[in-house]
Amino acid sequence: DTLWDLAIAEVEKRENPDGDDDVKPGEVWEKSILFMGNKNGGKTTIILRCLEREESPKPTLALEYTFGRRARRPNTPKDVAHFWELGGGTSLVELIRIPITSHNIRSFAVVLVLDLSKPNDLWITMESLLQVTRNHVNRVLTKLEKTNPEVAAEIKQKMWNDLQRDHPDYALVDPFPIPLVIIGSKYDIFNEFDSEMRKIISKTLRFVSHYYGASLVFTSKSEALLLKARALINHLAFGYDKSKSVSVDPSKPLFIPAGLDSMSQIGPPPASDNDLGKMRANTPLELWKKVFEKTFPPKSFCDLQDTKDPAQDSQYAEYEVDAMRAQKNQ
Repeated sequence: DTLWDLAIAEVEKRENPDGDDDVKPGEVWEKSILFMGNKNGGKTTIILRCLEREESPKPTLALEYTFGRRARRPNTPKDVAHFWELGGGTSLVELIRIPITSHNIRSFAVVLVLDLSKPNDLWITMESLLQVTRNHVNRVLTKLEKTNPEVAAEIKQKMWNDLQRDHPDYALVDPFPIPLVIIGSKYDIFNEFDSEMRKIISKTLRFVSHYYGASLVFTSKSEALLLKARALINHLAFGYDKSKSVSVDPSKPLFIPAGLDSMSQIGPPPASDNDLGKMRANTPLELWKKVFEKTFPPKSFCDLQDTKDPAQDSQYAEYEVDAMRAQKNQ
């Protein structure tokens, strides 16, 4: 057993002292979700709201883990959802190899949190994180095809579940290999942007989400918006019913569950025909990227530059260790 297995077993024993020996292990639903995205984009806040924890978020160090448990009905074993959170923006993306493995890939999902208040970082963050995650998931699936071809085939089939075969865009999209939710955070700041800027960001994120077969939701600290994001995450984590409501009005926060958008509704990239004619792109995704970066040129940034030394962080203070360290430095 891993340390996490022992910890979960210990908590279950405490919460259920009478013992529930007649419960079959197969009856417990177990899912894993990896949260990643912009630094200070609000990932921890969203996780805490999903788990209904009233604590103030702390900065995430590298890769953090927590879990939530819910019972579907009274007197039934509680389902478990494992929440992983990748800190440091794009600088530590290689750590995704730790939570995503061939053992849990069947029940894994990814939540990408993008900070709407920083449009210049938006595309580069999204592209780097999704590319590395996709490559890793594909490697895991390739290995799985050799050891367990049925499971690999089932995962590949599930990729298309949200898009019906008769959907007009069936041949135009490239679904992400595991369930993906894109959350645009800090909508309150984004809402103060010029309407043309808002339109470009909204349309681009709608295109990207639809292209990857992902759900899209805009959120902020407002309780009503957080509830919508929570509904999508609870669907992934605990199998709650999926919301069928859709909001595509650019003057309101977007909410589009996977498979409920279309290229015809999204429309062409927001640029003049003259500009579009000059842009050389091999794929629709590349064309949207060029149009988006024309308005919001990416900043050349390195997430590592402003990563503080965690040894100096007061939340990790340990008197004996710090005293020894100080002595060593001296």
